[in-house]
Formats: sequence, C-alpha cells, structure tokens
Amino acid sequence: MKIGIIGCGVISGAYLRGAGRSSRLSVASVADIDASAAGAQAEAFGVRSRTVEALLADPQIGLVVNLTVPAAHAEVSGRIIEAGKHVYSEKPLGVSAAEARRLIALAQARGVRIGCAPDTFLGAAHQASRALIDAGVIGTVLSGSMSVLSRGMEAWHPNPDFFFRPGGGPVLDLGPYYVTQLVNLLGPIASVAATSGMGHASRTIGSGPRAGETVPVTTPTSYSALLTFRGGARISFEASWDVWKHQRVPIELYGTEGSLLVPDPNFFGDEPRVSRRGGDWERVDISAYAFGTPNRTLRTGRAVADHRSIGVVDMVSAIAEGRAHRADAGLALHVLDVLEAIDASASSGAFVEISSTCERPEPLPAGSDEAVFDTAVRSARAS
Repeated sequence: MKIGIIGCGVISGAYLRGAGRSSRLSVASVADIDASAAGAQAEAFGVRSRTVEALLADPQIGLVVNLTVPAAHAEVSGRIIEAGKHVYSEKPLGVSAAEARRLIALAQARGVRIGCAPDTFLGAAHQASRALIDAGVIGTVLSGSMSVLSRGMEAWHPNPDFFFRPGGGPVLDLGPYYVTQLVNLLGPIASVAATSGMGHASRTIGSGPRAGETVPVTTPTSYSALLTFRGGARISFEASWDVWKHQRVPIELYGTEGSLLVPDPNFFGDEPRVSRRGGDWERVDISAYAFGTPNRTLRTGRAVADHRSIGVVDMVSAIAEGRAHRADAGLALHVLDVLEAIDASASSGAFVEISSTCERPEPLPAGSDEAVFDTAVRSARAS
C-alpha cells in the first residue's frame, strides 16, 4: 500500500526508516505545514514533498500517517478521514476522549479505519512477556508498579514547547506506551485515582537553534496514580519529568506464582526477567519473537530496538486480509480515557471510573519478520 505522512518533526524519521524496511508499504509523499521541514525529510529519505492538500487528493495513497503535534491530531485525522483514507495517528488519538469518539464515529461513517500508536507492545520483549502471563507462569497478577521518570524533554528536543502545555505532560506524552502495554498484558482498566504537581515554572531549551530560550510550564509534570483493572490487578503508576536519576524498573508485576520485570515499553526489545515462587531472577529469551533486534543508538550510546511503524504494517496487512488490526481505535480510545481520568482524578481528588473498555490485542506468534502479521502464517504455526 502507498502511504503518506503528514508531520515531519523529530518522530517522522523513525516512521520513514521503518517504512523503508517494510515490503508491505511504501511512502509516496510527505507533507508539513512547514514546507522546509517536509522538503528536508523528502530529500533525506528519497520521497516526494507535497502540500497537505495535494497529499490528501492523491488517489494512489490509501493510508496517511498523522505525525502532527498532539493538539492537531484530531483535526488532521478528521481531514484524512474526510478524504476517504485510512489514518494511523501518532499517540494520543486526541487530546480528549470526546474528540477521539467523534473521530471514530466519522471513520465509521466514511468506512475507513483508524490505527494509533504506540505499536511498541508488538515488540519481542513485550510479546514474550505477554506469552508468560498467558501461560500462567506468574499465576494471577494481583499488583505491581510502573514508572516513567526523567528530567524532561527540554535537554534534547529543539522545540519542546508543546510538551509543557495542556495536552502535553508526561502522562499524555509517555503514558500511552505504558498504559497500552499494561492493557496488552492485563486487559482493560476499571478505575483510577491520582495526584499531580509541577516541579518547575519554566524549562530551558538545551539544544538546537533555540538553545537557552525559556519555555513556560502550564501543565503538571509529575503524577502518581493507582490503576485498578477489570481483572482485579492494582498497579501503581509514577510519571514525572522532575526526576534527575532513579533505579526504578519500568514495569513490575506480582502474581500468585511469581513476579515479572517488563522492559521499557517505549522500545521494542530488551530482556524481561521472571522469578518463579521466590526463586532467582531468570532472563527471558525473546529471540523467538520478531521486532526485538537493536537497530538504533541513543544519545547515551545505548543500542535499542526501535521498530516504529510495525503498527502501520499490521494495519495494512489487516486491511488486505479483512481482519482486525491490533493498534486499533478501540484500544487507543480506552488508553486515552484512562490518561484523561488520571488528570481528572488528580484535579478532583476522587476515584474516576473508566466508561470505556476494549479487547486485549491479539498476541503475535513467534517469528522473525513481518510475516507474523499474516493470518495464514499464524494458522500454520498454531497447527
């Protein structure tokens, strides 16, 4: 399938690299409100740069990836849907669950699909973790903890303003990775309770042409939440951009038969660890699953598996097969409901019930490449 990309900021490079590795989709053109940004990415990746209007009018493009800033997600996705094209949005689906619901209704009326990041839960580390839970290795999950803690985005992002405005903050920006992974592992969430705070009134940009410029902070930058799942598990969640250093594991799950340490859901790989009935921690081999191989080096020098765009590949494969795709609108809406409820609970001091629910995404079978998305391959391996 030929796809288009709207939004040529920092994250677009990951999607363009991912699309270049796929045999199932190709980027026909990119667009951005800043024509120079679109032109730079088009030149870097050998694709065509066009206006948003021209991209949406192209009959050869069947799906458009929306990589605009969060506040523009719903408006741009609505334009894509009105053009009769499937849309895959960067997270979150919208800055409110209400606008996400309107977007889903529009897509249903137009007969097109919505997909939404994150797709990291499809990575090898997270599918291996899912397999352990589904096999009952740690029994019934009773409780656990989850944390995403750092100093914030301003040190490395050249234009971090939107991270510190309403619609930004660590819960809406990074929370989707973590909450989506928990729904993948444990199913939908029933209620949340939370508190929040703001560590600093402003941030100083540390890189790029605006280095040294001060950005005002107008949204909370630290949250503490308790997530109660429909299956009964209770998970504490710490999300903060006010932490210099820590030793917290991204996700720890405590079950009736053991404990599981789950790697960072912002990436696709790394090794989970499991303890059975209080035994020593065992490293979990993830090599049987696709999308766990390191392919990117961070600023810190750490090699990570970053296979962003495989959610788009699964969506394209699902459209061709007539099946459901995994990073779908129902999952994205439920996650957004939870994130919105965390903020509402922090503001009100009360528990907030989650009105939506969703199905756990179908797990991926063992395999080495994007053929794991084929129904025929899954059926053959199951037999």
